[in-house]
Amino acid sequence: MSEIICTRCGSNHCKKNGHIHNGKQNHRCKDCGRQFVMDNEQKIIPEWIRSLILKALLERISLRGICRTFSVSLTWLLSYLVEIYEQLPADLNVKPIDSKHTTAAIFSLYVEADELWSFVGNKANKQWIWIALDVHTRQVIAFHVGSRARDAARELWQKIPEAYKQHADFYTDLYEAYVGVIPDKQHHRVIKQSGLTNHIERFNGTLRQRVSRLVRKSLAFSKKLTNHIGAIAYFICHYNLTKNHTALLV
Repeated sequence: MSEIICTRCGSNHCKKNGHIHNGKQNHRCKDCGRQFVMDNEQKIIPEWIRSLILKALLERISLRGICRTFSVSLTWLLSYLVEIYEQLPADLNVKPIDSKHTTAAIFSLYVEADELWSFVGNKANKQWIWIALDVHTRQVIAFHVGSRARDAARELWQKIPEAYKQHADFYTDLYEAYVGVIPDKQHHRVIKQSGLTNHIERFNGTLRQRVSRLVRKSLAFSKKLTNHIGAIAYFICHYNLTKNHTALLV
């Protein structure tokens, strides 16, 4: 066995001092107090593991659960998530309206909008998820995370593609925040029992069931707002791709 040498002072007066997060032996120098790992080479995560992790992120699995399943550190996973979230397309993979559509088809656009409660850090820090969904394609055309005030409704409206702003009819519940944001001629306020917001309410259920950060009673909640938004965007981008493929098969 090779002699353990302190990486700071060069002393060989060292002892074992437990293990670090990835299971490697940690040492401590008795002379200078330095803690170090002799074999400190960075672990390379193979691409096939990364691809499985991307799939796991689409299911209701906590980040620590993913770490245990794939033997990766939480530090590495969080940095990998940041990298993935930064690469997400701004258009959420929404299939654009075909320019070959007839005028009648364009004017038959229907969008349902609703809000979903969530929190970041603790339940006092409420973050509402505003979502707009195309009824025909079932694609999420825009979402926004923020307060439940009218300003957040305006942010959602700004993110909606222009073709929908010009031609779509929008169905919401009776919540006042939408009034004055969506043009009156396009805005239809309905009660939930009408069935005219069923699609968006069903998607809200899917989102809460599939994204662990949104489960109401869970330890898998988000600690940072940017990661909270990124996780939602990641799921929506994948969800929209599946809806694109379904549309092509019809």
